[in-house]
Amino acid sequence: MDDDSRRVLDPERDPAALKALTHPLRLRLLGLLRLRGPATASELADRTGESSASTSYHLRVLAKHAFVAEAEHRDGRERRWKAVHSVTSWSNAAVLAAPGSRGLLETSRQRQLEHLRETVERHEADIATGRLGREWHEPSGISDLMPRLTPESLSELLDTVNAKLAELTARDADDPRAEQVVTVVAALPLASAEPAEGRAGGRPVQHPATASGDGAAADGAADGERGADGAPLADAEPGAGPATVREPRSGDDR
Repeated sequence: MDDDSRRVLDPERDPAALKALTHPLRLRLLGLLRLRGPATASELADRTGESSASTSYHLRVLAKHAFVAEAEHRDGRERRWKAVHSVTSWSNAAVLAAPGSRGLLETSRQRQLEHLRETVERHEADIATGRLGREWHEPSGISDLMPRLTPESLSELLDTVNAKLAELTARDADDPRAEQVVTVVAALPLASAEPAEGRAGGRPVQHPATASGDGAAADGAADGERGADGAPLADAEPGAGPATVREPRSGDDR
């Protein structure tokens, strides 16, 4: 991804911009513009179930902080808006260290969970109605795994996934068989709750985790979603929220 398509926020230099993204509707509007392209406040109101006055206000806030800008108008009656960047990223470590910035992580992650639920519902409906062919049945799904990794290994894993995703996206760009695929990567370390006597050799005991995607891993293990992004929903858009707002590790824009 080129630098022009990514905006990296710094909590020290961009506190107001970070705060602007703590509103769930703004995240959704930004995601819709990225997913579906330029739209008016009225069109976005229809897609979100909000009033046009509300969407217009929140679009102006996003424009004030350079997340959206006016697009070419089809006529002179109403403004059209477009997303300025395809990805917004930040350093989690910097955000967590900055007073008053944690709300961004909470809001974006809640929207990501909603986005995953909406995507699963749409994916299942697309399978049931035949809108997705049988060739998509096998590779799609969700895996929930709970490996034990060091911080360095986790960083390497995410770098590898992101590099491979960029490679395959470029390869399939002009293939007419390609469909939009929601790819949600959850990498959430969990501190051990085991008492000292419950550890093996001074190390936390590994809890079992399901790998089939049919159940949640033990002790609330993070879900690692692979390949579930069909066409957007009419009312609640997969990809229309923080799925398009990436959270990089400290010092890394992913």
